[in-house]
Amino acid sequence: MMEPINLYEYEAIAQAKLTPMAYDYYASGAHDEITLRENHAAYDRIALRYRVLRDISRRDTAATVLGQALRMPVIVAPTAFHKLAHPEGEVATVRAAGNAGTLMILSTLSTTSIEDVLAAATGPVWFQLYVYKDRGATKALVERAEAAGCSALALTVDAQLWGRRERDVRNRFQLPAGLSVKNLMPAGQESFPKEAQDSGLAAYVASLFDQTLSWKDVEWLCGLTRLPVLLKGIVHPDDARQAADYGAAGVIVSNHGGRQLDTAPATIEALPAIVEAVGGRVEVLIDGGIRRGTDVVKALAYGAKAVAVGRPVLWGLATDGQRGVERVLDLLRFEVDLAMGLCGCATVGEISRDLIA
Repeated sequence: MMEPINLYEYEAIAQAKLTPMAYDYYASGAHDEITLRENHAAYDRIALRYRVLRDISRRDTAATVLGQALRMPVIVAPTAFHKLAHPEGEVATVRAAGNAGTLMILSTLSTTSIEDVLAAATGPVWFQLYVYKDRGATKALVERAEAAGCSALALTVDAQLWGRRERDVRNRFQLPAGLSVKNLMPAGQESFPKEAQDSGLAAYVASLFDQTLSWKDVEWLCGLTRLPVLLKGIVHPDDARQAADYGAAGVIVSNHGGRQLDTAPATIEALPAIVEAVGGRVEVLIDGGIRRGTDVVKALAYGAKAVAVGRPVLWGLATDGQRGVERVLDLLRFEVDLAMGLCGCATVGEISRDLIA
């Protein structure tokens, strides 16, 4: 049987392999899933105005993000519960990311502990942080991430309330027996409420996540850790400016994969104003809807340092474990190299705004 040749084919195979509840959890968006669809559709509306008669015989997709050298400007976005897709879970993903020459952002809601993931890592790992009402538990997560060897923190700032994901409600989403939020075991907060009437995850978030999260907490986190802090979930330029003012090292333009506020703007449409707003003071990354190398080139042309991909990694993991994730990342790097070259660029640094038609 022929191997999948693009990310869409990986999703089709993954859907056939996953339980309906697991697939819906990974694939779904909030309410009518308008933002979920728009995240990718917006890329399709952008045309690349390529250049010709340039020497592209020696191309290099290497990129640098927060001082870390990567083989390509594509990183692994934080996504929860990798063991729903494959028994090796986040360990398989982090090994694949390292082998692909890129970094992984590990989710707080991991089914493998920070320590076990970092022990398996062969490349850089950042830690994605949710702020819990229990600030002691939150502080302990930061300290564990530092001690394990994470090189940055990505604070999610768009999830004080949980978006209503109707597929999860319909399925009454729960983690299967044997799986839990491993990173919260020391705080006794690793399990969903069993009495939840719809989504167990939504009930978990409602009971434990801190709805008072504010800019004071960004200041608190930046003062607490020696690691650079990025804010994930930025779509407004004023928030991007404030992130820089409060000491963040970067922002991730993200609408949580279309899973929070439905009808929020597609991230690629929000990107240009955010790049302009920060004026080079912090690095700007983006996630949401990226499925092709041309999408990556468009994001870089608008000023992103790198893109983060989430669902395609999960499709690769469900399809063939570590090898599937490696193949997904290799496909993206191949497509970035091809799109870059066809645009007349030999390096990532040559990708510029004038490529956008």
